[in-house]
Amino acid sequence: MPTPRRSGRVIVYTGDGKGKTTAALGLALRAVGRGMNVAVLQFLKSPERTYGEQLALQRLGVDVRQLGAGFTWTKTADVHRQALQRAWTLAKQYVHSGQYDLIVLDELNNALAIDRFPVDDIISVEDVLELIRTRPPSLHLVITGRSARPELIAVADIVTKMTLVKHDYEQGEAAMKGIEF
Repeated sequence: MPTPRRSGRVIVYTGDGKGKTTAALGLALRAVGRGMNVAVLQFLKSPERTYGEQLALQRLGVDVRQLGAGFTWTKTADVHRQALQRAWTLAKQYVHSGQYDLIVLDELNNALAIDRFPVDDIISVEDVLELIRTRPPSLHLVITGRSARPELIAVADIVTKMTLVKHDYEQGEAAMKGIEF
């Protein structure tokens, strides 16, 4: 029988299927239920909108923040780059604060994969690997988003890839309140 782990895990939810953020938030919900202090930092979602998970998590006392500028094609590269810089700075502060048992870095993989404008000078895979290495030993770190970099997959303790089988987006259906946001 394996001995219980005393250190925090790195968990990656990736892939093209729906459910990456949902899985991370389910884990956050489980952690809150066990008395853990949880933060959710959303790298691309904009604070200009309201999200169902934000409303629910706030009711539970979870520190949840939308730090992005929205879809990358909706604003200028400078606006997105500034938002990513603020998000990454805040993420490092949260991770090193020692305040949290579990932190979700939602859509961080998507941020690392942006190719419409440069982001490596703001946040690179090497920066994320360094954050993982230097985090408090007991901190669980959950990273979500499509296109997880192989380097992150290699250092993660748990990796789940969501595979799209079918989604009604393909038939032109709009995102549904309470299901997608």
